[in-house]
Amino acid sequence: MNILDTIVERKRAEVADRKQLKALDMIKADPFYTRKTISLVEGLSKPNASGIIAEFKRKSPSKGVINDRVDPVEVTQAYQASGASAVSILTDSHFFGGDDQDLLRARQVLTIPILRKEFIIDEYQVHEAKALGADLILLIAACLSRDEVVRFSALARSLGLEVLLELHDEDELGHVCETVDLVGINNRSLKTFDVNIARSLRMAEELPKGKLKVAESGIDDPAQVKLFRENGYSAFLIGENFMKTNDPGKALDEFRKQIETIG
Repeated sequence: MNILDTIVERKRAEVADRKQLKALDMIKADPFYTRKTISLVEGLSKPNASGIIAEFKRKSPSKGVINDRVDPVEVTQAYQASGASAVSILTDSHFFGGDDQDLLRARQVLTIPILRKEFIIDEYQVHEAKALGADLILLIAACLSRDEVVRFSALARSLGLEVLLELHDEDELGHVCETVDLVGINNRSLKTFDVNIARSLRMAEELPKGKLKVAESGIDDPAQVKLFRENGYSAFLIGENFMKTNDPGKALDEFRKQIETIG
């Protein structure tokens, strides 16, 4: 199996265990479950929006430990202060070193949207995302059928959550549906970890009109952001480039200023 298959197999077992530990009725009773969410789509329409979705992650299967010495609240607050349009927080523990508490703690202090970065393979996890204080969820086309994307995104919309659908190749374009708010093209293959920006730019031309485009992964140069913008992208999910530094918030601030310099 490739790494994505391995992650999904473990996730199915993990979700089954979580259902036993906490029933759906208990999730719906959590304080954040009824909060009004913050729209990233609306935020991206603001004139001075950076479009940067700054990610907090401790490690990844491809890079190993990236940064396990920083606090999620401190980092995400610094991201917000440095102009991020949203933050992305990994909640997968085994492969990415994440934790639900990272998102819960960040939600208590942030005023910008939070993306729950997770391998969602069950409707239960959509309800979890709302209860954790997320504003949008990630759906990965490579591990879901089109019917699952339709069902999960419709559920998310009914809960007030926005949906970022992640694609990796042209074969997944058929997963885009009405209830998906943003479409992300991952420059890095989850199966091989190869980065291919040219493919992302080519795929952008084939996406349906009216869907906001998000460039994901492998972005480490402000000039790349300029290139993506010129090809119709509205947002840019960047994590490792900031997290590999001692001060991710400062790294974002400097990166954003470089973007402004090159226009």
